[in-house]
Amino acid sequence: MNVIVCLGFVLGALSAAATVFHTKPRQRVTLECGVDSYSRSLAWSHRDELIIQIDKRSGFPRKGPAAIKERTKLKRDKNLEISDVRREDAGAFTCEADGRSHAHTLLVVSVSASPSEELQPGSKVTLQCEVAGLNPDSTVQWMRPDGSAHEGSDTVHLNPVAASDSGTWECAFSHGGETYREKLDVRVKDPVSPTSPAVRTSEFNNGTPCPSCGADPLGWWGPLGWWLWAAAGAGGLVVLLLMVLVIVLCRRIRRRKRKWQNKMKNGQRSARSKTYCQCNCRPAAEKPQPGRQKARPSTLAQKPLLRE
Repeated sequence: MNVIVCLGFVLGALSAAATVFHTKPRQRVTLECGVDSYSRSLAWSHRDELIIQIDKRSGFPRKGPAAIKERTKLKRDKNLEISDVRREDAGAFTCEADGRSHAHTLLVVSVSASPSEELQPGSKVTLQCEVAGLNPDSTVQWMRPDGSAHEGSDTVHLNPVAASDSGTWECAFSHGGETYREKLDVRVKDPVSPTSPAVRTSEFNNGTPCPSCGADPLGWWGPLGWWLWAAAGAGGLVVLLLMVLVIVLCRRIRRRKRKWQNKMKNGQRSARSKTYCQCNCRPAAEKPQPGRQKARPSTLAQKPLLRE
């Protein structure tokens, strides 16, 4: 009998222990009920407000008055999926399967850096870690990239920012005897150190320093100098091709001009060499025109006059 009572107390303690889930705002999280199966009914609640209930006898789920119900659904008929998580969703959840309750806790963690862009050495930044749903006795602590704890709690002010602050920071928080961590990357630009040109020694000056020895006096042998040489070579090639094209065109124009001049000269010579024959014969008599005939002399006029 005592053994049975002890087992009942152990099982009750295990069922009362809450399982902790943590996520970020605007993400999706799935809360596991903690049972493999159930035979009669299952119900999910948030802060004692019913979210959804399903009864295998009816087969139809019924949603409760909780405000979170519109963003939840059941997965595998027992786990609760919450989409678009908000800060007010944090807190206690209860899954009751066949009259047996399983407690869960949802923590909504938000870590940020202000400003969030890449930092300059000597500037200032504020790291913020907000955890919704923690117990009053829970602690929040920032951990540096080297693993050491930073002084302060959920808010850290770095002023001035150093190069050693660059890396992954962790927000460590405890709940129910367990410690959880959320990471945040902080980027700090490398400090630019002024570089002096290399000083070489002269071979003809007994080893004395010679700043200009071995250096290009025109400064054309750097990476930009090679591009300038390549551009100059390409430009020269284009100019050469244009010159060749102009010469070829000029020769063709001259050749055509010579052909045209020769053709004109040959035409003039052929026109001068032509002769026409002239005939010295008498011109032919004109033919009488039709309708006009010569008048014959009268016979009376031909007879001599008789003398008396």
